Amino acid sequence: MPNYVAGDLRDQLAHAGYSMVSAGLVVGSGGNLSARVPDADTCWVTGAGTWLDRLNRSDFAEVGLADGGPAGGRVPRDGVPPSTELALHLATYRVRPDVRAIVHLHPQTALLLDALGERIRLVSTDHAVYLRRIVTTPFRPPGSAELAGVAAAAAADGANCILLAHHGCSVLGESVEIAHKRAVYLEEAARLTYAALAAGVLDKLPECPDRSILSA
Repeated sequence: MPNYVAGDLRDQLAHAGYSMVSAGLVVGSGGNLSARVPDADTCWVTGAGTWLDRLNRSDFAEVGLADGGPAGGRVPRDGVPPSTELALHLATYRVRPDVRAIVHLHPQTALLLDALGERIRLVSTDHAVYLRRIVTTPFRPPGSAELAGVAAAAAADGANCILLAHHGCSVLGESVEIAHKRAVYLEEAARLTYAALAAGVLDKLPECPDRSILSA
């Protein structure tokens, strides 16, 4: 039996947000989440300034994928405006029709390694299966069309883990659960990489063999 939260996508996103903050992947309001609504050209996205570990259904806005406007012309529930990173989510959904959920976080270890110019190593089979590869992008201002553009371009060929320099990550999935798992494993891989770097043995850290990726 599935053991992830079932039903309303907002409940699933709220569960993901709470779990990721509790696990130390991100602090408070450091990111935003979204999920594509089945059989509709809309998505749910966290409201501007919301804390990821305190989300409930009233903290989400439903917006159109084409224009980012309120779904059906409706004002978002309780007047909550969508995240200032809405453009990033919409641009990615437009180039990746297979993506059903996006987790955008500001994970500390992954960001630190990227700022140091160190590539995150895929050490375990979990990293190989869920992450496969990590694409890095140059810095663009948060909330800008430029940031949305580079994030979408990086994901267009099928990459699901995008690092946005000095900002955060954009992690994609065919469900909220898979996007959540990928975000967890991205930061785990970053922490293992940093541990090896701090111990002075990064050059000796073996990565998971390619056959684990190819057989997944």
